[in-house]
Amino acid sequence: MFKLKVPKSHPRYLSLRYRHLLVEGFEKGYVARAGLIAHGRGECFDYLLGEKTIEEAHKAEKVAVVMLLLAKNPVISVNGNTAALVPREIVKLAKSLNAKLEINLFYRTRKRELIIKEILKKNGAGKVYGIGRKARIPRLDSERGKADPEGIIKADVILVSLEDGDRTEALVRMGKKLISIDLNPLSRTSQKATVTIVDNIVRAVPNMIGIAKKFRYMRTEKLKTMIKKFDNRKNLNKVIRKVRSGI
Repeated sequence: MFKLKVPKSHPRYLSLRYRHLLVEGFEKGYVARAGLIAHGRGECFDYLLGEKTIEEAHKAEKVAVVMLLLAKNPVISVNGNTAALVPREIVKLAKSLNAKLEINLFYRTRKRELIIKEILKKNGAGKVYGIGRKARIPRLDSERGKADPEGIIKADVILVSLEDGDRTEALVRMGKKLISIDLNPLSRTSQKATVTIVDNIVRAVPNMIGIAKKFRYMRTEKLKTMIKKFDNRKNLNKVIRKVRSGI
């Protein structure tokens, strides 16, 4: 339960609420200390984007949903920050896309894995991947290189958020389509992803749930056309120009 004693009329209420959720996650042992820093960095870019879902982000969210709907083995990767900020929503998104949920952590400990698994389960998740038996992503020596042979290793389309660029590059090298949610349009993750969503995860995931409901029964050919018309590089460059101009 959120207990921060700040009135909802406070102009920074939501921002303070999300910070509190992360601090709470850190105190409970499943958000990494570096995750707090990563969130602060993202907040800076969010300010520059007006703390809203810009047109380019919404366009990328639509294409991302289409890719996940058409995928044979879609997987959503979950880290500590995601579990703290949008646990219910990420489970709902996975169900709406028939996607697997896999825990992947840079600062990996068994304790963190099990806490995040419990959080996902409490929010309605079925099987959670990424714990126990591990395979290895080629040319990735960090703990992020460990992946579930029935999850990310088999996946053709993967959604990641607040990501470490090394793994994004490694997964793309494997021939996988990578969708990123990252407020920093200049990060390696944003630059290397197949589809880059420059939006706050607390907005992006609910947006994608709504999009999935609309697109679920759309004709396959129409969905494929949406992907063909999308140019991630051009879309990302438009975002970068908006960041530089301060909207």
